[in-house]
Formats: sequence, C-alpha cells, structure tokens
Amino acid sequence: MPVLVEAGWGGVVQMPWSITWSDITSRVDMVQGVTISRGASDELSETQPGTCTMTLDNQDGWLTPGNPDSGYAPFVRRNAPIRVSALYYPTRTGAAPYPLAMLCDEFDDQRMDATLWTSAGGATETAEGRLRLPTAPGVTARYTSLRQWTLTGSQVTVKLVAVPAAGGSSSAYTSLSLVSATAGTRLRWYVNAVTRDLRAVSDVGGSDGSAVILPYDPIEHAWLRIRETAGTVYWETSSDGWDWVIRRSRSTPAWVGTDQIQVELASSRTGGTSGYAEWDYLGAQVRPRFWGVVNEWPVSWSGLQSSVSISATDLFKWLNKQPALRSMLGMEVLTRDTLSGIYSWLTAYYPLSEAAGSTAAGDIAGYSTPGALAVTQVGVGGSLEFGTEGVPETGETGVTMTPASATAGQYLVADLGPQFAADASFWSPHYQIWFKTSTPDRVLLGIHDPALDWQLVFALNGSGVLTIESTDTGPPTSLVTTSTGNLANGQWHHFVFDQAHKRVYVDGVAYGGVLAVKGPLDYRTLYVGGYRGGRLFNGQIAQVAIHLATGPLGALYSQIYDAITGFSPESADWRVERLARYAGLSSVTVLGSTHDPVASQGPGGSTVVSRLREVESTESGKLYAERDYYGIAYQSRDLRYNPSPADEVFTIAYADTETGSIELADDDQKLCNEVEASRPNGATQRVQAAESILAFGVYPESMNLLKTSDLSVLDAAMWRVMRYANPAPELREVPIEAYTMPNYLDILDADISSYFTVYDLPSQAPADELRVTVEGYTETIKEGSHLIQFRTSESSTDSVWVIGDSVYGILGVTSRLAY
Repeated sequence: MPVLVEAGWGGVVQMPWSITWSDITSRVDMVQGVTISRGASDELSETQPGTCTMTLDNQDGWLTPGNPDSGYAPFVRRNAPIRVSALYYPTRTGAAPYPLAMLCDEFDDQRMDATLWTSAGGATETAEGRLRLPTAPGVTARYTSLRQWTLTGSQVTVKLVAVPAAGGSSSAYTSLSLVSATAGTRLRWYVNAVTRDLRAVSDVGGSDGSAVILPYDPIEHAWLRIRETAGTVYWETSSDGWDWVIRRSRSTPAWVGTDQIQVELASSRTGGTSGYAEWDYLGAQVRPRFWGVVNEWPVSWSGLQSSVSISATDLFKWLNKQPALRSMLGMEVLTRDTLSGIYSWLTAYYPLSEAAGSTAAGDIAGYSTPGALAVTQVGVGGSLEFGTEGVPETGETGVTMTPASATAGQYLVADLGPQFAADASFWSPHYQIWFKTSTPDRVLLGIHDPALDWQLVFALNGSGVLTIESTDTGPPTSLVTTSTGNLANGQWHHFVFDQAHKRVYVDGVAYGGVLAVKGPLDYRTLYVGGYRGGRLFNGQIAQVAIHLATGPLGALYSQIYDAITGFSPESADWRVERLARYAGLSSVTVLGSTHDPVASQGPGGSTVVSRLREVESTESGKLYAERDYYGIAYQSRDLRYNPSPADEVFTIAYADTETGSIELADDDQKLCNEVEASRPNGATQRVQAAESILAFGVYPESMNLLKTSDLSVLDAAMWRVMRYANPAPELREVPIEAYTMPNYLDILDADISSYFTVYDLPSQAPADELRVTVEGYTETIKEGSHLIQFRTSESSTDSVWVIGDSVYGILGVTSRLAY
C-alpha cells in the first residue's frame, strides 16, 4: 500500500515521545482511501484544524470501543493518537548492479519474490503484510537477497516491527546485514534479544571491536537505516521513518566501492522457547501527511460486515480544548519549571486573586495540596481586603493590607502540610512574591517548622532594605542585610530567594553573592504579610509561589519580573514560543527571520489559540500544526518574499494537472484599498489607495494590531493596501494526480507557503507560466493514486523591492516596499 496508518494505543498525545505506535494499515479501506485536509482556503484566512478521514475494517471487533476481547482494549477511545504517512518505493530501473535504495519489498503478498530473495528457516510473509522470521532453537531463519546491489551513494531502510523474546535462551537475535563478497565482512544492525541492546556493527573477519551499543528502545529504534554518502557510512535510527538520528558513522570501507552486496534479514536463538522477529516496509521512503487524534470510533454494519469510519483532527483540536489562560505572569509561574533543565516543580502557588470579601486564598499548583492562606487577626483593628490592586499587566487582583499598627491587623497564614514539609527538607525551596509598600520595617513572608527550630523570614528593615532572618537551632534568628536599596518606595517589586545558592533577586537583578542563610528542614507554617503576630505589612501583596528543585534556579524565576510589562516588546517568534509553552507544547518550529516586537498580552481570560492568532495576524505570519509531530510551526511574513525559481518545490506542466478543475480567478474577493488600523493605547490611522478607490470604489478593512509603535501599525496597513488594492489574476486551486508523477516526492514535500510553477498554460492564459504559493490542500490516498488539490495564491503578491534587482527592482510594478 502507498500509505502507512498507525494508532498510538494507550498513548498520551501531549507526551508523543512515549507513544508506541501500532500499524493498522491493513485495516484501511483503500477503495475509499484516506482523505486529509490541511491549511487555509487562501492567504488572508486563518489555517483551519487539519482533518483526516478513513474507513477501517472491524470484522474482528478489535476497533469496537469497550470490547474487552479486543487486542487493543481498553485503548480504543476518543483522542487516541493517530498518524498517517505516504510511502514511496523507488522503481528498479536499468541493469544490475542496482543502487541499494531500489531494493524494495512491502512483504504484503504472502509469498517470497524469487527475483529478489532466497529464504531459509521457515521465513514467511504474513497476512498482515510483514516478513516473519521464526526463532526456533538452533535454526536461523532468513531472507537473503541476490548479490546485485551497491551501497555507494545509496541506502537501505526497513522497519523493525517485532523483536524476539529472550524466551529462556542464552542467545537470541535479529539483524539486518549488508554482506560483502568476503566471508565475515559486513555492515549490520543487530538486536540482542537477551541483553535488549541494539548494535551498529562493521564486521571484519566476523567481529568488530568498535561496535556502537545502544539500549534497545522499540519507540526510538522502530526504523533502521544504513546509508553511504561522500565517503562515509552512517547507521541511523528513527521513530517514524522520517526524522533520523545518526548513531554511528565511519569512513566507507574499500569493499563497499567494489563489491556487489547481499542484504540479509535474519533471526535465530540457541535454546529456550521459540518466537519470531518481524520486519516490514523495506526500501520505503516515508513522507508524513497527518498527526492528530481520533474524534470517535463509530461502528457500523453492512449485513454482517463491520467497519469503523473515523475522523481525526490535528493538534489544534487539543489546543482549542484548553481552558482560558491565566495572566502571562500566572502562566510563567505555572510553566517556568519546564525550562529549568533539572528536576524542579511548583509546589505551592497562591495568586491571591480571590474576589472581594474572601477570607482565604487557595493554592492552584495542585501538587502537594497545601492548606489555604487564611485571614488571621492580630490584636484589634486593621483590615485585609481581597479584590484590590494587583500586579500591572495581569488583570488580576491582589491583597491590600492596612494594619492599625505593626502588631494590630490582619495577615495570611497557611499550613503547607506534611508533603511540603517532607519535600522541602530534601529539595531546595525557591520563594517568590510581589509586593508594593511605602512602609518599611515590615515582613513580606516567613516560614518555620512546628518546633520553631528552623525559621526563615524575609522583611524590609527601617530603611526599606531587604533582610533575611534564619535559624536552624531555634531562636534567636541570625540577620543578613542585603544590598537591595529602599524597596518601600511605593512601587511594585518582584522578590525571589534561591535557597540552593542562598541568593536574592529583586526585579530580575541579583543582589550580592552567597548569603549566610540557614537551610530548611520540616518547613510547614507559611506567613504572608507578617510573622507570628508582628511586623504586619502595610500595602499590596500578590502572586506568592514556592518551587522546589535539585539545584539553583533563582535566576530562572527572576525572569518572571518582565511579566510586569506583559513581556513587551519581545519579538514575535519569542512570543509564539512563550505561548506554546503555556499550552504544554515542547515542539515549536519558527521559520523566517522578520519578527517585529509585539505588545503586551498580559491579562488572562483568552485561550492560547486566540493569543497565537493575535500574533499571527499582527505579523502577517502563518501558524499551523505540524504534520509529522505534536507541535506547531510559525512562519514570519518574509518567508514568502521574492520567491526564487531555485527554491521551488517542484514545477508541473499544465497538461499534467487535473485540468478539468483549474480556473483562473479575477474578482474582488481579496480587494482592499482602505485600511483603518490601530494598536492598544496608540493612534488610529487610515491608509488608502486612491487609484484603486477611483476604479473600484471603497473596499475597507479594519485592523487592531499588537504593535509597539504607531509607525509599525502604519507599515502593516500600507502592506495590506499595497498588496491588495488591485490583486492580480491567480490560480486558486491546482489539482494534481501526484502518484504517477516522476517528481512525486517533491510534490509531497510541498507544504504551507511552499511555491511551485505551472507552465505551458493554454494560450488564453495571461502568461505562459504562473507561480503559486500553497495555502493548504486536500488529498486522497488510494491504492495506486494520490490526488492532491492544492489551494493556492499568486506568489507575486509577496514580492518586495530590491534595489537594482532585474526582477524585483521596479517599485510599484513588480514589487512593493517590504514590511
């Protein structure tokens, strides 16, 4: 089959590296085929969630949800991961010796191809389309090719489906070998089923003292490849047949350039219980087409024949289900540990953003379930109010404390619980708190163990300078005065203490070196805005958090201070990566180099997708889900500037397209000759194209952009008007039956923002050839067919002025000013 469909039974989509993929290709109804839709309808539309549909055979009931007898139970369920790839097998042409890449076998006809192989030891091709090599004691099962292949400048690729179990044997293995004309001299991948290791081997005389030995991982080592290029041999592994990792390399042995090679797939054991190894997809070149989750498993019958017609959606389904984000500050606290590079986690987080009238503040870290910070009265008088002023650019409230005196008023106290006490005795706590006050000589935060032997207090002295009091032997505490300067200055400040390095950070800056502060043990009682009935804080406090880590991370947590500006003016690519982190995405591909500063998105309340879309529209970029992994890609607008023929993914003659579906469009769908544009807290500006308005009338648009200057807003508005005041005629859809084309792989490589040329157009066309940019596509893969309907736009729309360039040097004719 020209397709590979795999289900990640039991896998968790947000942990793609942990998914074990099961091949379900043999179940696919290839008469109906697999249909995939991806991208946008045109360059002015947002990319839509990618979709995939297919019908699967369910005659054995294994795809029936809730069927306890299914071999996939209990994982036939909603949101099961699924991925689809197109497979290409090079055609063997010319005369022997052939390049090794032309040795291809799908093993799907249940018989050995005698023009390629000899076999021994009971090797068979299964009904599921795999090569099965039995491992009976003392018997070597094998498929051995004819000696008619060369490795120079070529490769062999195969999927290792199953490794034999040890089965009580002292030796059991399966291997892929490239055998020279000299006995005992070969290149191979070798899996030792007893020790569970994978070996990259270059044997001479039957041994290799420099073999690379890896712990065998059935996920990471699902595909194996041996490749030779430019005088070097590479042993490579892949989890999907597309993204390869080099495990070993060496200079090409002399025999590779002189000998014709035999390929051998073999398996054997010395004793124990019989088993088998399985191999598949020999010679396949893999091109990923879809990565997502199954929406439902609807079982249907036609008479007694059962099938399941599934639909799946790419990563944007997962993203669209995410709850609204907290403020950027809050999301930084919640996700910053993903950047630590060491073992660390958020153990307690009190945003203090409860509504007015609340009497306690809860933890949202959700790890060790510490108790709430409860309002506690000391003496008579004073107040503590929730729902008051919070940190700027968060949209979240904080707590205002107004004591009657330093010893009369209200503050917050919590029992952090036994889990925190145990963890904090072993891991290094890191504290952070935001505060604003004009009153010195007050406490920000304190913590101690039940016996008061271990205490830690952060306070401002009479000059507003940060001090730290600590003890590990009971009262009295020792005092350390930092070099922060006066922090009781009526401004918001962010304080971080790193107990691993015993360092202080205020507003993102480290103050002093290692401080003489005592270490933690059994910390359990937390105080905010005072300590044990005294030095009650007067001002605002918000966003109290405690992290635990195996090492020093104060510098990392101190960077959260920039949330006070909503991380403005960071560049668009950094903003996209930041927002993706908030959604738990570890894979973000940024393409292009023009990334303007973007304004604050500090307050919470909107979803991660809506925030990403704001950046996308502000920058005239493109955002979409990857088709080969759990991740997103973001393209900046300059990726489309001035397409070069050298960078086209392919070219195609008009006669080779599905000509009945091609149409040249020239309408007002994209026409825009007046834009009114604005930005947060900035000017509202209007840009017009007078000649276009005179010719066509007014076609207005409005834009509200996350820009950081009025000039950049004006540039964006002019960019829109200059491109679409008089759009050129264009091909908006180009259908291609790709499977029969000699440049099939090039066509499969086309993705969003790729471009190609359709040439030898009919005489009625405005030009002999037109270059188009891919905005999206719908494809259907069937047996012997791969029809792709590309949705395209006119590539010249994104041409920019280059002084002196023969093509792009005519401003206003072949190009416009870059934005």
